Amino acid sequence: MPYDEQLAERVRALVPSLPVAPVRERPMFGGLGFLTDGGHMAVCVAGSGEGLLVRVPAEDSPALRAQDGVGPMVMGGRASASWVVVATGLLTDYDALRAWCRRGDAVAAALPPKER
Repeated sequence: MPYDEQLAERVRALVPSLPVAPVRERPMFGGLGFLTDGGHMAVCVAGSGEGLLVRVPAEDSPALRAQDGVGPMVMGGRASASWVVVATGLLTDYDALRAWCRRGDAVAAALPPKER
């Protein structure tokens, strides 16, 4: 199953309100990633309708994953310390979706630009 198009549209709609708005979209991990102009992904609408992947500070990850509906992003059998998966059910409210996107945006914007 591809990524959730409705969730992608909702993320697109709120991108302009983010402090450092992602400037491009890119298919990634079977989903749709939203990247800052520094080349870092802030959030990704996950493939298979799994929800939203959000970049987080590694030190915040355990507390965030303790919340119902939030879990680690697992890739290649390994859980990421700097990415969480937020279930779609937690993102039905605009303010909740914006808060998660702002969190990912802030972390990605703080990273040094990637070399191109």
